[in-house]
Amino acid sequence: MNLQIVFEDDYLICVHKPNNMLVHHARHSRNVVEEVSLLQLIEEEKGLKVYPIHRLDRKTSGIILLAKETQHVSKFQDLFINNKIQKTYYGVVRGFSPETKIIDSPVKGRDANVHKEALTHLKTLEQITLDIPVKPYDSSRYSLVELSPKTGRMHQLRVHTNKISHPLIGDTKYGDKNHDIMFNENFGWKNMFLHAGKLEFKHPFTNEELVLKATYPKDWIALFKEFNWKNPLD
Repeated sequence: MNLQIVFEDDYLICVHKPNNMLVHHARHSRNVVEEVSLLQLIEEEKGLKVYPIHRLDRKTSGIILLAKETQHVSKFQDLFINNKIQKTYYGVVRGFSPETKIIDSPVKGRDANVHKEALTHLKTLEQITLDIPVKPYDSSRYSLVELSPKTGRMHQLRVHTNKISHPLIGDTKYGDKNHDIMFNENFGWKNMFLHAGKLEFKHPFTNEELVLKATYPKDWIALFKEFNWKNPLD
């Protein structure tokens, strides 16, 4: 697997994380001997030991920032804590989602008993109706959405899209398996359609204004062509 580097300088490396890849192995993870994590891939290909600045789910593809030195991590994390970084994700969801929506709904944190405030801005970019039945309907409808999380809760976008009855396609935990099966059987697309597409921020060390974009995986490119949807990162 080849590493896709989006941006790199003396402080930072920004890469494209593929679907279904762990950022790093948790100490308690089992049966992962054969599975290469993103940190291992970077070390193998670049000879670099790097330190994650923020999280990205295993199932989510897209852009992730990693620091080259441990002492630089907190300065970059401050951007996330103080809302000085604009995160833009893209998702394919079931049904016709609203043109715009602010989803303000608490999400369970890593401690499953504690709910934390969570805020997401949603904007619908494209929609399609397919003449392919998915129970209980004789056709199926989908939307391409732009998601801007204003907080960084675990599984926030997956939970929030599900809460408004427009779950992400390919999300086996919060989604709709009937639609996931249809995507796989008709198009061969198995991955979750959530992509961390863009990060915009002012570099805390160089003061450079950065707009970093991660290109879409092959399933997304095939979907844009099949559905005749515009690639929003073009």
